[in-house]
Amino acid sequence: MKTHNCMSGRLAGLLLLMLTPVMALADTLDSGDTAWILTSTALVLFMTLPGLSLFYGGLVRSKNVLSVLMQCFMIACAVTIVWIFVGYSMAFSDGGSVNAFVGGLDHAFLAGVTRESLSGTLPETVFVMFQLTFAIITPALIVGGFAERMKFSSMLLFSVIWVVVVYFPVCHWVWGGGWLTEMGALDYAGGMVVHITAGVAALVAALVMGNRNGFPDTPMMPHNMTMTVTGAGMLWVGWFGFNAGSALGAGGDAGMAMLVTHVSAACGAFTWAVMEWVKYGKPSALGTVTGMVAGLGTITPASGFVGPMGALVIGISAGVVCFYATVFIKRSLKIDDSLDVFPVHGVGGMLGTLLAAVFVSASLGGAGYAEDMTMGSQLGVQLVGVLATALYTAAVTFVVLKLVDAVSGLRVDEEAETEGLDIAQHEERGYIL
Repeated sequence: MKTHNCMSGRLAGLLLLMLTPVMALADTLDSGDTAWILTSTALVLFMTLPGLSLFYGGLVRSKNVLSVLMQCFMIACAVTIVWIFVGYSMAFSDGGSVNAFVGGLDHAFLAGVTRESLSGTLPETVFVMFQLTFAIITPALIVGGFAERMKFSSMLLFSVIWVVVVYFPVCHWVWGGGWLTEMGALDYAGGMVVHITAGVAALVAALVMGNRNGFPDTPMMPHNMTMTVTGAGMLWVGWFGFNAGSALGAGGDAGMAMLVTHVSAACGAFTWAVMEWVKYGKPSALGTVTGMVAGLGTITPASGFVGPMGALVIGISAGVVCFYATVFIKRSLKIDDSLDVFPVHGVGGMLGTLLAAVFVSASLGGAGYAEDMTMGSQLGVQLVGVLATALYTAAVTFVVLKLVDAVSGLRVDEEAETEGLDIAQHEERGYIL
């Protein structure tokens, strides 16, 4: 009996010794989490290239389709370079005395990011790349606000400066340990960081640059709705990486985020289509896909915090509120936000950020409040985040646009706008006539 017990003890010890590296690995690097975030990274980049490119490309006139595709493509390239130089460091490293506002330069040129370095359960390289895809799509969204009239060189200069002075600081506020992090603001995947900043910047750009020649009297219809609907489908699929990937792991949070993302997108699209049906007599493909994007943008800040019924309400609310915001901006104010970036992304981001404070409640199927939070206090924090992000973005975007205008001029001349940016800016055509 004693020998048997001794052998059993040795076997148990040997088994524990064999499992020790695995247990240690589970506490540091998780291959399942890594595989999911690698997949999510590809999905989010897929949202911009080709999803957003095709979505926007189909919405403009045929003489400008190539210019929009080129803008989205080159933003991906330029922002990648800036992200490597200073972006990742400004967003996610310790800023020292200014840590509440912006990160420092500890990781400039990705210093210290190696094959072995970790961010939670992920290789830090994976985290760097995942966050880069968010930095890419945000200025690409702004393109919709000034489509068909900005110089290509000015667009590049504006995008580079804008991500440095707007996106990176706001990202640090919310996700990098900054002042909104400390307040307990809820923004799971980019309601403030992506959608409010992009939407407000697009509105400011539209106001500073003025309307396209002929707007609003001359109809400027999408030239290829097939392209737009195809891009919209890619956005819907890619958004699963955007929201569920923001769990930074493969688990229950990611699963719920994916579910509520889909529910909100479906409700937003369906609601918008029904509203058009009632108001105008027919539902349109353009309205349906726009409602889908509104549902996706509105659920984004809440996606990791709410349950399916909360997502249903958020999606329906997005369809209604963003529909009327679009009508108001275009028809009442006559502001030429060419592709409706502010009423869809800006208003949707604001709405979703505020509704996250309501539907995070455990009694409504959400994840529950932090110990020191109530619905009222959380709503107050969310409102501060919305206002601060919107006001900061508006002021700094205005300054950046004026700076770029002084350096290179923002807008193409009237002849180039009439001819189309494809020929005027790139000496190419999207289609062979």
